[in-house]
Amino acid sequence: MGDYDSCFAYSRVTGTWRPLEGAHPYEGTVGEICEAPELKVELCVAAQRMEETIAVIRAVHPYEMPAIYALPLIGGI
Repeated sequence: MGDYDSCFAYSRVTGTWRPLEGAHPYEGTVGEICEAPELKVELCVAAQRMEETIAVIRAVHPYEMPAIYALPLIGGI
C-alpha cells in the first residue's frame, strides 16, 4: 500500500458453526452448534497474487473451509 508492506488488521470475534454429517471439524462436534473466540484478519493483496494468497491461506488454516472474502478496492493497490 503505497510505500508500505505487511499491512493488515485483525479483530477479535466470536465464531459460531455447526459441523454437518461428513465434516471433520478442527474444533467442535458434528451436529452440535459450537462457539469459540477467533481472529478476523483483513489485508490487501494485489489482484495478480490473489490465487496464490488464497492457496497459502487454505494450506495453513486449520479449518476445512476457512471463510475468505475477496473484495476489490476502488483504485486498487
